[in-house]
Amino acid sequence: MVVPQQTAAPVAGVPLSQPYYGAPIAVAVKRFFSKYATFSGRASLSEYWWWALVNYAVLLVLGILALVAGGTPTVSAAGTVAPPSGGAIVVVLIITVYSLATIIPGLALTARRLHDGNFSALFILIALVPGIGGLILFILTLLPSKPEGSRFDQGSAEYR
Repeated sequence: MVVPQQTAAPVAGVPLSQPYYGAPIAVAVKRFFSKYATFSGRASLSEYWWWALVNYAVLLVLGILALVAGGTPTVSAAGTVAPPSGGAIVVVLIITVYSLATIIPGLALTARRLHDGNFSALFILIALVPGIGGLILFILTLLPSKPEGSRFDQGSAEYR
């Protein structure tokens, strides 16, 4: 007896060239890595903030692991400082590699998030202003999407 194969209906997904409004967490993380160094286009609030949450959780867990592995230097009664343990050094190296691997896509995602609010990606540089720059960038990433931000899409007439 021959059983007919069932074909799955195509999933109606959002193309990578467009922002995915209301993206679930798994899709937001997948899109983050799929658009590794793509500074053009836009990113929705959900794409940006789901990744921010995942990134914070990963760094928090790794930081806790570093502390548990003996990452805090200890001072003996004689006043000598013992270096962190080998396990802590390994975890800190993992944190360093992870941070280096996600810095470019993180900047790209922030640029796309700014584009969705109709801001230039150069506003990332405002974070370099001591004290208030990071707060201003944080507020800009919280602002809602604007239809005018579509000018940053690859197919738009203004993009060319």
